[in-house]
Amino acid sequence: MNSTGKRGRQRHGSAWYWKQTGCWYFTPTGTKKRVPLVDEQGRRIRGQHSKQAASLALARIKLQTDWRPEPETDPAATALDIEPWLVARVCSVYLARGERRVQVGAIVAEYHQSAVRYLNELCKYCGALPVSGLKKGHIQFWVDSHSKWRPATQRNVIGIVLAAFNHAQDEYGIRNPLRGLKKPPSTPRLQSFSPEDEHALYASTDGAFQDFLFVAIHTGLRPFCELAKLTADDVELTPRGMLWRVYSSKTKRTRKIPVRPEVAAVVRRLMKTAPRGSKTPLWRNSQNNPWKKVTGRARFLALKRKLGWDSDAVRRGFSCYTCRHTFAHRMLSGFWNRGAGCSIEVLAELMGNTPKVAFDHYGREWGQHYQEPLWAALGTGQ
Repeated sequence: MNSTGKRGRQRHGSAWYWKQTGCWYFTPTGTKKRVPLVDEQGRRIRGQHSKQAASLALARIKLQTDWRPEPETDPAATALDIEPWLVARVCSVYLARGERRVQVGAIVAEYHQSAVRYLNELCKYCGALPVSGLKKGHIQFWVDSHSKWRPATQRNVIGIVLAAFNHAQDEYGIRNPLRGLKKPPSTPRLQSFSPEDEHALYASTDGAFQDFLFVAIHTGLRPFCELAKLTADDVELTPRGMLWRVYSSKTKRTRKIPVRPEVAAVVRRLMKTAPRGSKTPLWRNSQNNPWKKVTGRARFLALKRKLGWDSDAVRRGFSCYTCRHTFAHRMLSGFWNRGAGCSIEVLAELMGNTPKVAFDHYGREWGQHYQEPLWAALGTGQ
């Protein structure tokens, strides 16, 4: 007897309640076994009110196995004799659209490559499942089963999956079964290089990568979708100093930012080999090729191993993107301005963020303009 009091076949892969014993069970796929569900202390889960505890117990079992959701026939599609929309089809049409958008420059190739990777992973898991049978719990289980994915990766993966199903809904009228699926919250990016870390990096690599890291730290540009694509045509000389026109393929915005004199000196040197009109990126590796995310990441991983940072609790989390965080930290703390930190609004404009994003990522921990009024309100002087 199930929890509704009706006799019938129990669903495979789901938790069900048996009144005769007062306990919760599940039936493994391909069997007629009745397996009791237990809590983390090994005690049977009892009581009809314990459905949530039973579901969690079943999820723990599934995480230790190669469980996959079972595809079921879509009755509506069968009755109309039409091809059902499967998860794999949703992913396929989204990736085909992504490929076209890469060709016209609407999205960056790195995003499309990530989408290909993660949506192919999803299709291995439940590609044969009709969209009508897909549940938010399936996606959550799939994400949770990848124990090596960090919260930031989980957030990106769920964002890609949601984008694929939103596209199917917008373009083909397919109801999105994942509407309301929550992404892990974004976490503040609080790692930055100390001056000692910075000099250690420069001393352990070649001149081309030194220039790239140096300018990334001193401008805060996104390393690969902004800085690596900058050419001499984006440089403007004014009586007050050098300005850059920076286009971000992430935000689809162009901003104009001033740069420090030491950065301008590096640019003038590099413009001799990548002059105006050549369309050659200013920052190139030792093979004279533009820096790409895959090559920059590989180079930085090798640097971490060389410096022994891969076994350091803090420094093993460093990456090329830490240059951007370092710029934010130094601007807010007044590192280059005799201790006078800039405001969140100024930082946001320099980095191509909204003030809210800049505050959420950096301001609460590092922003003087946020902390000082709190001290003043308590009557605490400097």
